[in-house]
Amino acid sequence: MRDFPPTTPQTASAGIAPSAAVRTEAYDPIAQPELFEGVLARRFVAFLIDLGIIALPLVVMSLIIFVIGLLTLGLGWALFWFVNPTAVIWALVYYGTTLGGRASATLGMRAMGIEMRTWYGAPSYFALGAVHAIVYWITVSVLTPFILVVGFFNIRRRLLHDMIVGTVVINTAARATARRARMAGYA
Repeated sequence: MRDFPPTTPQTASAGIAPSAAVRTEAYDPIAQPELFEGVLARRFVAFLIDLGIIALPLVVMSLIIFVIGLLTLGLGWALFWFVNPTAVIWALVYYGTTLGGRASATLGMRAMGIEMRTWYGAPSYFALGAVHAIVYWITVSVLTPFILVVGFFNIRRRLLHDMIVGTVVINTAARATARRARMAGYA
């Protein structure tokens, strides 16, 4: 089994275990500004798309329960108790599977040309995607304006929950390449 990060002579001689080796930030916003250009605005639109994707099955479920309640003279409305736990499970599965997938992006993020990576450059995985969603909903519940304002005051455009979880949202390689070409005056 390969160590990640690999043991280097510097870490081995310093007595630092491979898992405790110092990692550097993978994405440099000064050397690679195309990775961060327009990410905050695209992220907002991606969030709205994802919110719709998550809400649609829940609205359908609620309408079905409402109709069942009408047909059973109100007894079926007890099924509304299942809507909240279903919403939480559905959101965690959605974020975990989409962020943990090959694209490291939700469907809304894919539509907007952005992806989520760890701060050291690795692709996202299921548990990270689910934890990212949990931390987002907790921080937005407690510190609503603060988590968004943070993105305007750091060079990587990371939001508060990104910093807590250790992720960064960047433009996809295709979008960054196109942006780089435009900046160089080729397109």
